[in-house]
Amino acid sequence: MKGYTLTGCGAIGNATGANFLLKTPEMKILVDCGLVQGSREQSLENRDAFIYAPEEISYLLITHPHMDHIGRIPKLVKEGFAGTIYSTSETKELAEVMLDDAQALLAREAKNVGYEPLYEKVHIAQAMALWKTVPYHENQVISKSISFYLKDAGHVLGSCIIEMTLTGEEGQRKIAFTGDLGNSPTPLLRDTEYVTDADYMVIESVYGDRNHEPKDERDAKLKEVLLTTLERGGTVVIPAFSLERTQVLLYEVNNLVEKKELPSVPVFVDAPLGSKVTEIYKQHIEDFNQKVQGIIAGGDDIFDFPGMRMVRNPEESRAIHTMKGPKIIIAGSGMSVGGRVLGHERFYLEDPNATVLVVGYQVPGSLGRKIQERVSNLVIEGEKVKVRAHIENITGYSSHKDSNHLVEFVTHTAPKMKQIFVAMGETKSSSFLAQRIRSEVGIDAIVAEKNKEYLLL
Repeated sequence: MKGYTLTGCGAIGNATGANFLLKTPEMKILVDCGLVQGSREQSLENRDAFIYAPEEISYLLITHPHMDHIGRIPKLVKEGFAGTIYSTSETKELAEVMLDDAQALLAREAKNVGYEPLYEKVHIAQAMALWKTVPYHENQVISKSISFYLKDAGHVLGSCIIEMTLTGEEGQRKIAFTGDLGNSPTPLLRDTEYVTDADYMVIESVYGDRNHEPKDERDAKLKEVLLTTLERGGTVVIPAFSLERTQVLLYEVNNLVEKKELPSVPVFVDAPLGSKVTEIYKQHIEDFNQKVQGIIAGGDDIFDFPGMRMVRNPEESRAIHTMKGPKIIIAGSGMSVGGRVLGHERFYLEDPNATVLVVGYQVPGSLGRKIQERVSNLVIEGEKVKVRAHIENITGYSSHKDSNHLVEFVTHTAPKMKQIFVAMGETKSSSFLAQRIRSEVGIDAIVAEKNKEYLLL
């Protein structure tokens, strides 16, 4: 396969900023173009120049609409990309609201430090005009030597694994880009589909060095944390990603309420983006697993229950702090790098009766990571905060496969696989996973190096 190379341009040594470049004799193709997330210093990387010329990219394929996979698409367009973007229809629909929401936040951050905005709304509109959608399980031919096929990744609504077939003088080779792989079985979505006949794979490794709690333990811990806090009259603050995590939490709390396993308390969903995403989820019931489809067919609104209140504006958000008594607050952002959760954390972290419940991956340098690590003194929105609240952590609600299930995933393609490039994780996680794949599965797995070009032989 002479002339076919792969370069990891982002999410190397880091879980965020996914961006992979495939060069062929005909063209250049990107898979994902996401934001680097975390501390302010890390986010400045988003302003760095791309290592390729955007105007030379023919296609951009998107695995799913989390910002660390789509967040720099408008910047790519702003700087000259005019090719075609491909994803599932669900990803395109979600990406538009995700990018629109992020633009306002990025503009405020840029203004605070005296920078020009990373991109404007016009660049989002230009990106959407370039965007085409394709269904799962349908071969898409983009040239005489390149085609791709999408499988369900089970990570978030519309997420996909991209299997790309390359045809050259030496025959065909298939490379699979996993994007983020779902923690199947998940409460809402279908299970991750397997890759069975790829020659190469770019695989995520967010949880490459650790495992989640079993489902029963996860569910029991959620119930215990909520009940314990509410019984002492406290508030539970849950920083939640607007995409997938908010919907899963609503579903789980809905189940507890309907079974009368929780006391009757207000449950505030303080995430405007999360509300928009939830409405999109409601329009794609066909993507849910069979159990959830059956529940909905029986007349249950799985995202609504007595006591749930959607918070409409910042005034209502602040008013929550004046309400006495136990309550639950689900608020964005999931890593506490912005959004309304910051106001709740600033208020409730000093309350010894309160609990902050972390239910997702927290990138190093983020406020969420510091809370997860129980740092006792924090600065939130310019104010010093002494942490007196309880800090709890449940990894089982992660939308990512853990180490054991990542290894199990690659066994399904072991007989044919020539090489696996491990990326999209912290260095220690990627290294641990690569070693496990080599020793337990017998596949040549390497930790990809940033901006290094690999020849696909």
